[in-house]
Amino acid sequence: MNEQGIAIISFGYFEHDFLEKIAESVTREFALPVHIREGHLDLSEFYDATRRQYNGNMILREVEKQYAIDSVKTFGLFYVDLFIPILTYIFGQAFLGGRSAIASIYRLSNERYGLKEVDESLLERFEKEVIHELGHTFGLIHCHVPACVMGSSTYVEDIDQKSSSLCFKCRTQLHDQAIQ
Repeated sequence: MNEQGIAIISFGYFEHDFLEKIAESVTREFALPVHIREGHLDLSEFYDATRRQYNGNMILREVEKQYAIDSVKTFGLFYVDLFIPILTYIFGQAFLGGRSAIASIYRLSNERYGLKEVDESLLERFEKEVIHELGHTFGLIHCHVPACVMGSSTYVEDIDQKSSSLCFKCRTQLHDQAIQ
């Protein structure tokens, strides 16, 4: 089955409405149909006991290997604390110009930082992170336009400061790559 669109694979329980809202945002930004599916991975093999986190590089490679088969882009959604060896934690990871990306909701909730829970901010942050990482799969690099979703985010406050949309420059680059 060759689905010319973006597959969002849920690894863990995400409410249907939450996933639908993510899918709507992705469709709006990339003008491709989005298909939501469930996935299953034994995450224990990616767990680093010394860090008490999961290796994002290894998980991304596994998502690519097992799930990036029949879609233009494949995106894995997780609930675990991700890291890559050179960083303390990451919100997401992607193959630049590749087919796969991942993101985790783990560090995006206000409760993690001792703040009051706000469902809207969690959804907005996750939408931005998914769109950002998908942008990388389409070859976009970090942008210096402050409101662009492709801006680099080290902290959740950085995510909060940007929009969920590509700036004109990034959208033009995305469009130009699609024509080639």
